[in-house]
Amino acid sequence: MKQQLIEKIAQHSLRVGVIGLGYVGFPLALTFAEAGFNVTGLDINQQRVDQANAGHSYIPDVDSSNLQSYIDKGRLTFTTDFAALRDIDAISICVPTPLRKTRDPDISYILSATRDIRAHLHPGQIIVLESTTYPGTTDEVLLPELESTGLHVGQDFFLAFSPERIDPGNPHFGAKNTPKIVGGITADCTELAHAFYASAIEQVIPVSSVRVAEMTKLLENTFRAVNIGLVNEIAIICEKLNINVWEVIDAAATKPFGFMRFLPGPGLGGHCIPVDPHYLSWKMRTMDYNARFIELAADVNSSMPNYVINKISNALNEQRRSLNGATVLILGVAYKRNVSDVRESPALDIIRGLLERKSVVLYNDDFVPSLTLQSGRIMHSQQLSSGLLQAADCVVVVTDHNYYDTAWIVDEARSIVDTRNMTKGFQDPKIFML
Repeated sequence: MKQQLIEKIAQHSLRVGVIGLGYVGFPLALTFAEAGFNVTGLDINQQRVDQANAGHSYIPDVDSSNLQSYIDKGRLTFTTDFAALRDIDAISICVPTPLRKTRDPDISYILSATRDIRAHLHPGQIIVLESTTYPGTTDEVLLPELESTGLHVGQDFFLAFSPERIDPGNPHFGAKNTPKIVGGITADCTELAHAFYASAIEQVIPVSSVRVAEMTKLLENTFRAVNIGLVNEIAIICEKLNINVWEVIDAAATKPFGFMRFLPGPGLGGHCIPVDPHYLSWKMRTMDYNARFIELAADVNSSMPNYVINKISNALNEQRRSLNGATVLILGVAYKRNVSDVRESPALDIIRGLLERKSVVLYNDDFVPSLTLQSGRIMHSQQLSSGLLQAADCVVVVTDHNYYDTAWIVDEARSIVDTRNMTKGFQDPKIFML
């Protein structure tokens, strides 16, 4: 069975399936099609599938014309019918893994995908989980479910974990040229998962087990979360000491060793950094251990939206205004520049806090035409203009999109709270930097 799969990979006759067509799965499906494989993308969202089949990309990292060319070649097709898995040789699971309100892992999407695979599991399949999760998920959750069919891992089917490493909007690193980690249940599982991904991705690094691969992803994002939490606290300390935190960071960054540059901000956003460390923290709680660094960083980072609201309040006080009744314009609501993803965006918490304090809140983000708040309220992006800036009592720069003309905003706005340091270098006393 192993040799047959290796030959299929070498001959590019392997039939590939990708479950979950979001920021991770959609570019991955296209990457395998570009490598010469026939690929089926599966998703429970009919609208998303219809858009993809029509050649319309809903992900900025996927070019519509490129997508259409591989659809026309017959290498890419998309469906909501999971019966298509009967004809698939290799499956990558790229479904969401959010947190519940209790900050416990929600692996319901993984469980659903696993059951769909189980229903159509057959000898000669490679199954790789890419969704970020806690160490032990692959061997404790997926493996028993798949082996309940009577098929055996390492003989009949091959199971591995390969953490996704997608940075939406990154023009330099995408699915093809970002190094890939793979770890299998058995040595043969690792070998086949390595061969599978190496046929489409430039560099694939095998590790000794699925748990090492699972832990690698959590270390990557916990490292970032903890260091962002540290620099956020340093920003607060510097403000209390009347020290320019940006100058401190720039000075420290001149050291050629032992220091890595992190920047403060209004909080954490996206599908990884605000979420992934909690998987590890939760796992440790089940083992009667408190992951103190992770918890402390989460406390600091989650407090930053309120810190920004307090800075807005101070900025308005200098203009003899209060939050109640003030018009506040938010620039950028996506969690990072030049993407449409608002998952876990600190802008949402800032907007909610301002609304609770009776402010009139407007926003501009060309990547996010409309925004649905947790309360169900729908907001729409306002066209950025001189009139809009002058009508606002305070302008809050949350996400520094490339299309913002910082100097113009500074000239037009009455007061600014810049949470992303776009106005660094300006000496206008009305500018309040994080």
